Amino acid sequence: MTTASDLRSGKTHRDENFPVASWIIRPEHRPLILAFYNFVRTADDIADHPSLAADEKLRLLDLLEAELAGQGDTQDVAVALRRAFAARAMPPRHALDLLAAFRMDVTKLRYENWDELIHYCRYSAMPVGRFLLDVHGESIATWPASDAICAALQINNHLQDCGKDYKALNRVYLPRDTLAEFGATVEMLGEPKASAPLLACLHKLAARNAALLDEGRDLNSGVKDFRLGLEIALIQAFADRIVRMLRERDPLSERVHLSPLELLGCSISAIAGETGRRMLGRHPASKSAAGA
Repeated sequence: MTTASDLRSGKTHRDENFPVASWIIRPEHRPLILAFYNFVRTADDIADHPSLAADEKLRLLDLLEAELAGQGDTQDVAVALRRAFAARAMPPRHALDLLAAFRMDVTKLRYENWDELIHYCRYSAMPVGRFLLDVHGESIATWPASDAICAALQINNHLQDCGKDYKALNRVYLPRDTLAEFGATVEMLGEPKASAPLLACLHKLAARNAALLDEGRDLNSGVKDFRLGLEIALIQAFADRIVRMLRERDPLSERVHLSPLELLGCSISAIAGETGRRMLGRHPASKSAAGA
């Protein structure tokens, strides 16, 4: 029997734009975080599978949801997450929200405006941050700042992969109204290099995303767990560098991912900065959208 896990793309937590259950996170939290990641990555890979029919994708996503709820034991990632949640007496609501986003990926190929994109991020990205905060016992008062960061991370990824998403899946997250504002079309995403109108559209969206990322700048001041604070600082540093690239480069023809050396530099700077901030009790420094 083919299981959902058999359809994984091969991407792991080490291939993401942000750290997942890194050594910084307390060891007691890592098994649950990795179980959550493996479930989510499997569901995401199903939604993005290049050859599965839409109805089969939806069937498998429904199966993952059913087994997460205890209705069967054939899907290893669902069973593992179900047991991990039970061990911590945590509800599966954040995983269920993500499944709703993956169903949208199967059925919705275009977004009309920024608000529609943010609505998608409410299910595709924000639950990840909320889950991590819940695992650490943080207050729900931290959710709004986390939501902004997570949505910005998602949109960074949309901009990085805009050409690939269009060519492989005919899926376009760039809002239609912003494309139209610059006279760009979705077909331009199929070219090896972005045209002037498309590049202007992409750079505007990147600038808007930099401002969204800045809305979450205060998250660390509300997070009590020191090690989670370090992880968040890393994520923010990586996202800042990526959005800066996206504001200056063409994701169709230029590199918009961090090199190992850049990852190391960001990590050292972020850890040092967050450690110093907590020792001195300072408020996180704000960055304007123009300087992100």
